[in-house]
Amino acid sequence: MPEIFQYSFMVRALIAGLVIGLVAPIIGTFLVLRRFAIFADALGHAALVGVALGALLGASPVLAALVVCVGVALTVEQLRAKRRLPSDATLALFLSGSLAIAIVIISLSQGLSVNIMGYLFGSITTVQTSDLWVILGLGVMAIVAIVGLYKELFYISFDEESARVSGLPTRGINLILVGLAALTVALAMRIVGILLVGALMVIPVLSAFQLARSFAGALKLAVAFSLVSVLAGLLSSYYLNITAGGSIVVVALVFFLISLALRRA
Repeated sequence: MPEIFQYSFMVRALIAGLVIGLVAPIIGTFLVLRRFAIFADALGHAALVGVALGALLGASPVLAALVVCVGVALTVEQLRAKRRLPSDATLALFLSGSLAIAIVIISLSQGLSVNIMGYLFGSITTVQTSDLWVILGLGVMAIVAIVGLYKELFYISFDEESARVSGLPTRGINLILVGLAALTVALAMRIVGILLVGALMVIPVLSAFQLARSFAGALKLAVAFSLVSVLAGLLSSYYLNITAGGSIVVVALVFFLISLALRRA
């Protein structure tokens, strides 16, 4: 048995990482198609607010981050649907505003009981058994929802107006999509880190689009790139004693550069 599998924290991290590596690029594919890629970064900053609130109130930081992320995601979608603000302006508002609120909460707490750096950049040692069960449960929920609504999400991502005219409940489906994105961010922050979770949802997708000839092909390639990035990043983190989140994203960036070079060849 390889040395890495002798440690329970690495086994938990690998399982959680593979679940995240499966879900994140699938959600990210639909976000990228809708030109909503920065949405994941806005949710990452909202997750930081949840972590700070959870630590301050003595609640689970992961569950608190999940609640805040879902609330922000639904609010952003409502503002987008009603066209009260441009989409990019709305995302910028929540991205910078959430970060400011998180900083204020952290400063008011005068020292939190959780490792904020671990949440910011990812830490393989922070994944506990209880967290793993939450990640697995919500991961299965996300996959079931995506499979069940695949055709509708595909249609809306390419032509939302046409989908609305055809009778699809676009508002409800959009709310489900942003809710799933919020779930993904809350799940991924332990492994990738709040500041880098958006990269895992977007970079493998961009790599796949360089090489794939169809949407289904891009989806499969994005998942493959993401899973390999997570696996290689976690192994690098363990053996080189470096940050897990940064390692995963660096591997994903390498795949993007390779895919870009192959497309130009």
